[in-house]
Amino acid sequence: MKRIVLILMLIPVTLMAQEIKWMSLAEALEAQKKEPRKIMMDVYTNWCGPCKMMDKNTFANPDVAAYVSKYFYAVKFNAEGNENINYQGKAFVNTNYNPEHANKRSYQHPFAAFMRIEGYPSMVFLDEKGDFISPITGYRTPKQLEVYLKVFHTDAYKNINTAEDWQSFQESFVSEFND
Repeated sequence: MKRIVLILMLIPVTLMAQEIKWMSLAEALEAQKKEPRKIMMDVYTNWCGPCKMMDKNTFANPDVAAYVSKYFYAVKFNAEGNENINYQGKAFVNTNYNPEHANKRSYQHPFAAFMRIEGYPSMVFLDEKGDFISPITGYRTPKQLEVYLKVFHTDAYKNINTAEDWQSFQESFVSEFND
């Protein structure tokens, strides 16, 4: 009887659990044609410890997962992988990719360089037309990522032109996410 009660208690938690549905950049750009949304791209490497922490602590957070799933197309991109990328009429191929180095530092994918990625993890935001907005480098907790998700989703970034504007936005920002 105790098992049945426990199982019944866990059902709502399981149903409420939200996960980010990750896709490729090509899939996200195609989806934008049917339903325009911004893209949030997680740029990671296999050897990056903070990238794995972002997956475990930030992207698995129910508040982050629900917000990203509702307002963005979420893309995972291995910055040292061998995925062929076609973006805005340009082809990006990592000709230096070596599968023997798949889990250790290797050559950066040309598309990561194109996006001005200088460290990992990074998140890159694209607008509803797939145009580049900005990269954000470094590990972020759910609350730290929330400010970026909301500044880009709401287009508030369009009114932030100086460091003072950004400081003012951050000071007035009220977080709703739980860490």
